[in-house]
Amino acid sequence: MIRLLDIIFSFVGLVVLSPMLLLIYILIIIESKGHGFYIQERIGKNGQPFGLYKFRTMRIGADADGQLTIGKRDNRVTRIGYYLRRTKIDELPQLFNVLKGDMSLVGPRPEVRKYVNMYSDEQRRVLSVRPGITDYASIEYVNESELLEKAEDPDRLYIETIMPDKIKLNMKYINHYTISEYFKIIFKTFKSLMA
Repeated sequence: MIRLLDIIFSFVGLVVLSPMLLLIYILIIIESKGHGFYIQERIGKNGQPFGLYKFRTMRIGADADGQLTIGKRDNRVTRIGYYLRRTKIDELPQLFNVLKGDMSLVGPRPEVRKYVNMYSDEQRRVLSVRPGITDYASIEYVNESELLEKAEDPDRLYIETIMPDKIKLNMKYINHYTISEYFKIIFKTFKSLMA
């Protein structure tokens, strides 16, 4: 049933938002050279890699300097990219991932291989479900880049504190994998975005 809801909601979302998505794509390629989309390998259900779609918010090749982005001080982020990240609009192309079946609307945020390789056996349980666009961890850590910006060693803070805490929050959904929980997280996400 959740997969059917994902297909319906992602399809309707893409149709309704298509004029805005096209406009954003055009603005991105006008501001900086390169494609409007950024595709990054993430690890999905059962450890399978897939290409996660986002609007490109950094200059081409900027991810070679590291995969974490650090708040306002990250000069790799374009002007429009900063706005897209702050409003989470850069995540909208993931509706294509949901429609394809790589992701769900709700589920643990998919990580890059570097961080998945650090998971303990217990933490790898997050790979037992389809990753999602939103979850309890996304809501709790909506200001993650600002937290990283204040850290002396952002990568260490992420690995030792933020990532384990996010996985604990992921387990809350995995242990209550129901339609009511699915809608509850969607509602909480909209509420947090409007705050």
